[in-house]
Amino acid sequence: MTQHLLLGQTLGFSGNPLTHDWADMVAFDSAGGVLIEDDRIAAVGNGATLAKAHPDAQVTNYGDHLISAGFVDAHMHYPQTGMIASWGKQLIDWLNSYTFPEETRFADAAYADDVAARTLDLALSHGTTTLTSFCTSHPQSVDAFFAAAATRNMAVVAGKTCMDRNAPANLCDTAQTAYDDSKRLLQAWHGQGRAEYAITPRFSPTSTPAQLEALGALWAEYPDVLMQTHLSEQHPEIAWVAELYPDARDYLDTYEMFGLLGERGLYGHAIHLQQREIDRLREVGGAVVHCPTSNTFIGSGLFDLMGLAAAGLRIGLATDTGGGSSFSMLRTMAAAYEIGQLRGTVLHPAQLMWLATEASAAALHQSGQIGSLRPGAMADIAVLDLASTPVIAQRHARATGIWDALFPTIMMGDDRAIADVWIAGSRWTH
Repeated sequence: MTQHLLLGQTLGFSGNPLTHDWADMVAFDSAGGVLIEDDRIAAVGNGATLAKAHPDAQVTNYGDHLISAGFVDAHMHYPQTGMIASWGKQLIDWLNSYTFPEETRFADAAYADDVAARTLDLALSHGTTTLTSFCTSHPQSVDAFFAAAATRNMAVVAGKTCMDRNAPANLCDTAQTAYDDSKRLLQAWHGQGRAEYAITPRFSPTSTPAQLEALGALWAEYPDVLMQTHLSEQHPEIAWVAELYPDARDYLDTYEMFGLLGERGLYGHAIHLQQREIDRLREVGGAVVHCPTSNTFIGSGLFDLMGLAAAGLRIGLATDTGGGSSFSMLRTMAAAYEIGQLRGTVLHPAQLMWLATEASAAALHQSGQIGSLRPGAMADIAVLDLASTPVIAQRHARATGIWDALFPTIMMGDDRAIADVWIAGSRWTH
């Protein structure tokens, strides 16, 4: 057994700070320690006490740096890495102008391998230790992503993106091939190492009822896997869905009527929900995923974080790369704060850090395994330098406490704020 002791300021959580007093949910120690045994966290507590109890442990002293669980990105598109921050347009035009042309390149397995490796390394350099990704309609894009994650021992969730209409012909599959490819990939990768498969219809406009029905049938066969898709991102999209599915009660119903609404469902964006949709998501326990940088970048709208949390919905946080304009979950937290301000709610730094770690892990049904600085969790850890740039450092010098010290890094930090990353108990080097 290998033991490693990390010393520094530590931040973890005992519960949900969106629905309870955040001060009661926080576990912070200004002189803390995290004991790693092999690939898991064995203990979290006072650093000096842990050092005395485990004198043979290898020690890394991070000083005033903040030791946190690694960030968990609950919704992104690794095939869009190369076209991140492409100018202008809203959702449908953006897909046609940028996304679909780029995704056609993933017919080349070597290209998929290159982008998958680049994406994972970019994520890790920003302190993100788990990615939840849409792939393309090419099975080799799924193989590339899972293989790249396996070499890094990263926990990931991914699936083949299924589309059989309203997309370029060379990206479309069929109801049958969507089912067959997804089932084969699921059987090959789900539960292998740290890989989790997600059945992945892109969204209702690019799937016929037959395809959604086939994917619903597959989910019924494998109810332990996740299902990820998009929901109510923009008003023109919602109107389009209503035209394509005239018998549906609302957007969510286009999934529900085909067996694609459930506890292990991940519904990205979910900005413009009707009350019935909110009620049904709460009833089944499905998760909605907040993608704030994407929502502002392509003009989608303002997610009602606190309203949906109060309604009892499970909520994750995500970059939505490349509709989102940053790989950084720090920048994503900053955007969530800004959207909260526009909606008249002020998010505390503790709530933002919880969203990027424990909340997203819960959305993925991996509470206690990832995104957690608690004993028994995998030792996926991000260490934050709270004075990483001159402008942050001068603000940090005036800080009166941990939250005053952390908030400037949330608002202005990027990959330079990531002092170190650990994956399953091993220090990541790139």
